[in-house]
Amino acid sequence: MIDELNTIETSAVAAIEGATSLAALAEVKTEVFGKSAPLAKAQRSLGTLPPEDRKSAGRAVNESRGRIERALDAHRSSLAEAERATQLVAERLDLTEVPEGATVGHAHIVTQAWQALEDVFVGMGFRVAEGPEVETDWHNFDALNIPPGHPARDGFDTIYVDHGRPGTTLLRTHTSPVQIRTMLDQEPPIYIVAPGRVFRRDTADATHMPVFHQLEGLVVDRDISLADLAGTIEAFTEAYFGPGFTSRLRPNYFPFTEPSAEFDIQRPDGSWLELGGCGMVHPNVLNAGGIDPERWTGFAFGFGIDRLAAMKYGVDDLRELFTGDVRFLNQF
Repeated sequence: MIDELNTIETSAVAAIEGATSLAALAEVKTEVFGKSAPLAKAQRSLGTLPPEDRKSAGRAVNESRGRIERALDAHRSSLAEAERATQLVAERLDLTEVPEGATVGHAHIVTQAWQALEDVFVGMGFRVAEGPEVETDWHNFDALNIPPGHPARDGFDTIYVDHGRPGTTLLRTHTSPVQIRTMLDQEPPIYIVAPGRVFRRDTADATHMPVFHQLEGLVVDRDISLADLAGTIEAFTEAYFGPGFTSRLRPNYFPFTEPSAEFDIQRPDGSWLELGGCGMVHPNVLNAGGIDPERWTGFAFGFGIDRLAAMKYGVDDLRELFTGDVRFLNQF
């Protein structure tokens, strides 16, 4: 009987593997496991065997049936996968809808500048950090050493939102709150840049927009000095603008840095152009971030991404960046 089962199993597996579709496999299953199939006849014949042989013969029949069922399941899965792949290819649609002869789009000029800036600073060892655009007045002002009554907190400059107590929630006016959130969440050393969108009550003109983009940098480590800040600005200037450009720092005042400075870049023709603000992080700001100013020092810098993109590509009016005029965007 064992020889007979081997023959039945070999024949059944061959029939299963020869099926080329799920429908054909269903027919093979009926032939292999049907009431008139050789396997069923072998199982019924167990009753004719001597009692001492029935147990081993029954086990052999069940094992053979199990192997045939596993072969059937494996081939069914293979056929189903193949048929599904064929169906997907047949039903695939081209949804690009690009007319013949049309040009493929590209990143916006601001996005290009944003990505290029991130690449420069990541290459210098900085990490990119992010924060919410709707902020608390504490993160946006108090923690940055901007006192109550400061003109920047006035409703003529800042856009407050209707959430919580009046005057406590706003659309961030700079990306500096990300510096505070990073200091509260991370132990020094800290090397981050924080690009993002900011909001102010500015009237749109050639040099101002009510919604624009900034990038701020923060370094907090041991023994950081103004020389480290100047070196970082110089390295950034050459990496982003290219050879022939240099930078300088001019004394200025910001509530969140001390000493503070404006940084300018010098173009190859010798002319200077103001780029942004910077300085050593004020001890009050470090304290607000939970960092001991007696053990750690740092510097911060910031500038407008839109303005920097406009300067790099010679755009005279910032409003051009936001009109969506394809004739303008195609130039970049």
